[in-house]
Amino acid sequence: MEYQERKRWVFFGLPFTFTKYTINDDLITIDSGLFATKENDCYMYKVQDVELQASFMERIFGLGTIVCYTGDTTHPTLLVEHIKKSKEIKDYILKASEEARRKRRTLNTLDIGSGQMSDVDFDE
Repeated sequence: MEYQERKRWVFFGLPFTFTKYTINDDLITIDSGLFATKENDCYMYKVQDVELQASFMERIFGLGTIVCYTGDTTHPTLLVEHIKKSKEIKDYILKASEEARRKRRTLNTLDIGSGQMSDVDFDE
């Protein structure tokens, strides 16, 4: 399964921005920018936790923001902002990230000294 969504204006939920989100079984990709573009990828197995946020205005227009807490170096907190079907996509990310960790046999461990999560990959 794959989801493609655009970041939207909170007012009326119109998709007049230049940010596109693509979410599939293996990867979350964020493409942003008009003249200077930027593409950011995060492997699904690195997603450790997912949170759904919706302000009052977002709720009025049927939008939501998904916050992904990852083990990614470039973006430890990945925002999928102002999208439709946010609850459905959040649930999909949770299930797909768990399945991706099982496929790679990756284990999340807690380093008690620092209080941060780290990934251990047994295949390497």
